[in-house]
Amino acid sequence: MINPKSVKFAVIGVGRIGKRHASMIMRNPEAELVAICDVVPFEELDLNQFDQPFFQSIDALLASGLPIDVVCICTPNGVHAQQAIKALDAGKHIVCEKPMGLTKKSCEEMIFKSLQVDKRIFCVMQNRYSPPSIWVKGLVDQKRLGDIYMVQINCYWNRDDRYYYQNGEKHPWKGSIDMDGGPLYTQFSHFVDVLYWLFGDIDNIQAAFQNFAHRHSTPFEDSGIVHFDFVNGGMGCINYSTAVYETNLESSLTVVGSKGSIKIGGQYMNDVEYCNIENYDMPELAKTNPVNDYGDYKGSAANHVYVIENVIDVLKNRKPITTNALEGLKVVEIIEKIYSLKQD
Repeated sequence: MINPKSVKFAVIGVGRIGKRHASMIMRNPEAELVAICDVVPFEELDLNQFDQPFFQSIDALLASGLPIDVVCICTPNGVHAQQAIKALDAGKHIVCEKPMGLTKKSCEEMIFKSLQVDKRIFCVMQNRYSPPSIWVKGLVDQKRLGDIYMVQINCYWNRDDRYYYQNGEKHPWKGSIDMDGGPLYTQFSHFVDVLYWLFGDIDNIQAAFQNFAHRHSTPFEDSGIVHFDFVNGGMGCINYSTAVYETNLESSLTVVGSKGSIKIGGQYMNDVEYCNIENYDMPELAKTNPVNDYGDYKGSAANHVYVIENVIDVLKNRKPITTNALEGLKVVEIIEKIYSLKQD
């Protein structure tokens, strides 16, 4: 039973994203941050704003006996699944940063464990909370665009040596196959999620990949072009790159339908750039949150506050879950299918 006054959270992994989770939890009057955890010693982390108990392993955290309802997994991609399963086995709900895992199999194991212990898995896909994304979702669900003919997602970002190196040394996990997985997992899984959320599953996938600017830093591609058909009708593509010079260029979604066409764009899908729909007047949308600013590079809109709010709402039986575990698994499955087309 969830405490009626506060939902108690622990955060595992207190890098930039973990600190963001912790801060959002502390700002919510119905939440309480009871512990933080990282493999890096406390004195080497910038954690002056936190006075909660600190643990250097998930095992020590879970054995502490602290009253924890929810564990936020904010660690490298490659350990999301195993850490989530440990926390589920200890009777905790899970908030899992993207991607849910690096394989469909690992996600299935998470879901199986969650069903065994009757606990929830909340997948962090914060682009669903962006006002332009919510607007497009309404148009698609109401069939205002008619039959969907074509969908294009463009994600052109910068991730150079400022991202893949730390104090002149190769980053301990960014850029590795086992812990990073590649740009569709680390940088662009949010946009694969938006694609699936809006238009459903894909098949007849074709893809081409290149590593233009990162051959010295990553074993995987920095750029790709992916073509596919939608199971529900229409065709689409994702064009992506982390090889853009110096700063992020674009994150956009273009939809061509039988009764209208729209485009949301800008650097982070935060602007409506085009709207022409039969018998439709464009409404005024809510203001988009600022982007996540990580200093040398930037990410998608800072919507983690809504993720924490949704966790609390669901656990208090007020609202449905925004991104459930099956949807998180589906995103990983789609990426796995795309990457299976790589030539050895």
